[in-house]
Amino acid sequence: MREKSNLILLVLWAVSLLALPAKATAQDFYKGKTIRLIVGFAAGGGFDTYSRVIARHLGKHIPGNPSVVVENMTGAGSLIAANHIFNVAKPDGLTIGNWIGPLVLQQAIGNPAAKFDGRKFGYLGVPVADSGVCALTKASGIASADQWLASKKQIKLGGTAPGSTTDDVPKIVAEAIGLPIHMISGYKGTADIRLAADGGEIDGGCWAWESIKPTWQKGIEAGSVNVVIQTMTESHPELKHVPLAIKYAKTDDARALLEVVNGPYGQLARPYTVPPGVPKDRLELLQRAFMVTMKDPEFLAEAQKAKLDIKPLDGPAAAKKFAAMYDLKPELKAKLKSIVIAAKK
Repeated sequence: MREKSNLILLVLWAVSLLALPAKATAQDFYKGKTIRLIVGFAAGGGFDTYSRVIARHLGKHIPGNPSVVVENMTGAGSLIAANHIFNVAKPDGLTIGNWIGPLVLQQAIGNPAAKFDGRKFGYLGVPVADSGVCALTKASGIASADQWLASKKQIKLGGTAPGSTTDDVPKIVAEAIGLPIHMISGYKGTADIRLAADGGEIDGGCWAWESIKPTWQKGIEAGSVNVVIQTMTESHPELKHVPLAIKYAKTDDARALLEVVNGPYGQLARPYTVPPGVPKDRLELLQRAFMVTMKDPEFLAEAQKAKLDIKPLDGPAAAKKFAAMYDLKPELKAKLKSIVIAAKK
């Protein structure tokens, strides 16, 4: 009798399990869903341009073909967006953030405004390494790095906020090789910096050639804008005529600073991330979809038409490189903090 009762209970338990709704797997989770791609800079800039092209193709490489919509969450050089992704966005795989990678360095060296741990984001990948340059208008009177170094006046550069390439890179380069600069920060994005430079409010700015090339093309072609120095450690193939900042470095400390510029402000400048806690299967699915998108012929054709360079770094590799920022030598961290954090007070 007891065995019969146990059998009945076992059957009822099995039936109750069948009645439970099946847990959605990553493969079917995205059907009918919409993914928000939050860009930390204003529309019209390089980050926005890359993200909108990526958004038009990413969904078709995710099972269920979700829609992908781009939203701009500006402020503090994309720090507002990074903090939002880490602390506010639900870890369900439906929110992707695109903010500037050097913010992880800012957090690692002690910026209290960066309210996240860069080792805990889920990284989908980086579409291209930035090739940092400084571009100045013809009206600035500076047409070369040598002229800039010899200038008796400070050159006005536009920036968004500490933690961004536009602000940190010129400060670090100025410290390393002695460029005379005056930072004017607070612009919403590089589109606004370009407008201010074209209007004579400032002399120019420093950010990625990958952004400047498609968005400031008319000024470059007309000769009203000149790229005068490269801030990476290796020359971009299209800019062999433009000198590298490291050429002017006279000490090992100066070279060490410029090598830091090459990492977070170069290879890791444009990460696509999800909040901590996104289920592993969804994170891996999004990582695969991102890299497949980077090889999609239709995506590459649109990127080429928009003059966007594509040379991707996958999510796991990006995660390792970001984690390494926390292992910099203490004296180098202290020096960077004095330049890019303490200097802003």
